[in-house]
Amino acid sequence: MINDEFYKRRYVITAIIMMVVFVYICRLFFLQIVDNTTGSKAETNALVKQTIYPPRGLIYDRNGELLVFNQPIYEVTMIMHEMKSGFDTISFCNALSITPEMFESRVEDIKNKKKNRGYSSYTPQVFLSQLSKEDVAVLQESLYKYKGVNIRKRTLRDYTYPAAAQVLGSVGEVSQKDIERDSYYTAGDYSGRDGIERTYEKILRGEKGVEVLMRDAKGKIQGSYKEGEMDEPAKAGEDITLTIDIHLQMLAEELLQGKIGSVVAIEPQTGEILVLASNPTWDPSILVGKQRSQNYNMLLNDPTKPLFNRATFAQYPPGSTFKTVQALVCLQEKAITPYTMYPCGGKGTKPISCTHFHGSPVSLLNAIEQSCNPYFWCAYRDFLEKDGYGNNNENFKKRYNLWRDDVMSFGLGQKFTDSDISEQSAGNIPTISFFNKYYGEKGWKAITIRSLSIGQGEVLVTPLQLCNVAATIANEGWYITPHLNRNDTMKSHIHHTSVDQRWFPIVKEGMGRVMTNGTGRWYQLDSITTGGKTGTAQAGKGKQDHALFIGMAPLEKPEIVVMVVVENSGFGATWAAPIASLIMEQYLTGDIKRKDLYNRMANSVINPNVKKVNRNKQ
Repeated sequence: MINDEFYKRRYVITAIIMMVVFVYICRLFFLQIVDNTTGSKAETNALVKQTIYPPRGLIYDRNGELLVFNQPIYEVTMIMHEMKSGFDTISFCNALSITPEMFESRVEDIKNKKKNRGYSSYTPQVFLSQLSKEDVAVLQESLYKYKGVNIRKRTLRDYTYPAAAQVLGSVGEVSQKDIERDSYYTAGDYSGRDGIERTYEKILRGEKGVEVLMRDAKGKIQGSYKEGEMDEPAKAGEDITLTIDIHLQMLAEELLQGKIGSVVAIEPQTGEILVLASNPTWDPSILVGKQRSQNYNMLLNDPTKPLFNRATFAQYPPGSTFKTVQALVCLQEKAITPYTMYPCGGKGTKPISCTHFHGSPVSLLNAIEQSCNPYFWCAYRDFLEKDGYGNNNENFKKRYNLWRDDVMSFGLGQKFTDSDISEQSAGNIPTISFFNKYYGEKGWKAITIRSLSIGQGEVLVTPLQLCNVAATIANEGWYITPHLNRNDTMKSHIHHTSVDQRWFPIVKEGMGRVMTNGTGRWYQLDSITTGGKTGTAQAGKGKQDHALFIGMAPLEKPEIVVMVVVENSGFGATWAAPIASLIMEQYLTGDIKRKDLYNRMANSVINPNVKKVNRNKQ
């Protein structure tokens, strides 16, 4: 009986053993046939996957001039998990000409997850970047000695001309936020930080590739795995052609040397920006390579604020340049006719005096030509108070809103949201609610806001907006959104003002008279008729006024419009108008004949604190 019991147990034990064997067989089958990760892990010990970084797209100007290109650089990466405890630090440091202290500090920074939030010991971490071929030559020969260390090729931006820094922008290392926002990036990658480089980052950056390399038991790279069958080639970024004329841009920057201000020029028929210059500026090549951080901090701490793009960000009262818009709106809303006359008593005129001496009464064309303040105040008053007799009533506010809408139809008081210029200010065309809050609902009327009639007070514009106003007048009532990418047609981005086309020739005629008999008469071009409007805008208590000018040429069918502002320099006719006329002359004739005027503008220093850019790099 006892023997029978042990006999039965034998079957139970045999069944258990068979079950265990069966489980092992199933597990082996799963690992070998179903799940290939084990093989992959083994394979990874023999293979190295190296990212191939694509070259960024090139950037050209409108005439095919190469502006931005690439130069090769190298970086040393480390996979901390693969680095053996017996790593020869001294030999490695000697190969890279660095100190052991620098090595320890850099490794510590890489492993610090507060400084390097994307850290993983299993992924390549950048140890040193932006190295030349000579810097890595010794390490390349002995790379097999340092398991976990690799050298990979990258590219760095370079520039043909020391100009257009604010337009082109720069390329810098991505932040943790960039990595979290876009899975394309990993720690140590680069992306466009501002300007065109940032706006068109996804076009310029291309697509990364992968190169699979095979190494031996000692970690030495033997070459491509399976003759490159598993490699994925990188795709180079697309090239971009800008609307900018680089030689015209450089001329504008030269004329602004020693001054604070900006120049914007647009081809009115297309909305293509020919010049977008802001001064102070810098040579874009100083924000490349190892010196980028140091030079960026230098620019950031410069009291003249070179990093502030005055062409698109700065906001100024437009001064008398705004009289062109005021005339068109008052004509449209039947506050005046081309023949309306108003008296002008010169400097003794109240409540707004005139800064020029001319006859009285004054017609609209004479008022534009001579920049008569009283005329535009009277026209503005008659527009706002039509049927209102000076009261702040419902009709008055309706007419103010009508005026504001008409003005904003020129692209003022708002950003160009359909433009590729991402860094813009909106300017300001004040609302009724603003004045209600400031003066009370019944506490303001036409005379309270009279400064708006001559482009002062709360009206603020950017140079880009004011140049677009000139383009709108040149086109007699419409504009295409100002833009920088010539590859992208913007013909569908056409905007019409609320002012009828029939009124624009009158204002253009007045602007022509400015250049023949008025405040811009010293800067008319030979054999080319031009139109323009000077402006002098208040800059604040105790500060000298800003000089402004908008112009177009040829007047009959403008091919270029220009806006210039020179901060704290005085009259528009003294500084802004001559600079604009030189820009138009160069663009239309290909040369500057008025060498004396060029030398005077280029060599005049209004603000001695403005640093000059070395223009010898050509």
